[in-house]
Amino acid sequence: MPIARIHGLVSDFGKGYATPKVDVRGALIEDNKVLLVREKSDGRWTLPGGFADIGRSASENVVSEIHEEAGVKARTTHLYSVRHKAKGAYDPDVRDFYKLFFLCERSGEMAPKAGNETTEVGFFAPDDIPELSRGRVLESDILAAFAFKAGTHRLTTFD
Repeated sequence: MPIARIHGLVSDFGKGYATPKVDVRGALIEDNKVLLVREKSDGRWTLPGGFADIGRSASENVVSEIHEEAGVKARTTHLYSVRHKAKGAYDPDVRDFYKLFFLCERSGEMAPKAGNETTEVGFFAPDDIPELSRGRVLESDILAAFAFKAGTHRLTTFD
């Protein structure tokens, strides 16, 4: 990676003890379809989410991200997976972070709509998942949400 790209990604680069960031993602499944958003940055689809903000719990962060990116209010019901991005098949990144995947439910009647960082919102069946933003989510992360929701796999996975 070019130094210009690395500089600014890590606060106080070279000082102190480096710790991973936390990325939260929410899987909202209705009628056997999962809510996905299309990212403005790469034009690909992902579960709504992003880096956790300081001062909020992981659950509060994912609820906020779903509202910001997909226009719906939700609540978390389960943590179904914890992944270390560097150890998965995700697109490479110079930053080190953990990915927390939550199963969510809609809490209100708001219709999905794109937010400031997204261009589209849609529900997709497990066999109709569009091209994914592989730095953010893998098909296996989404399929794990379907399995957890269906009750075929009810233990949180982690690496």
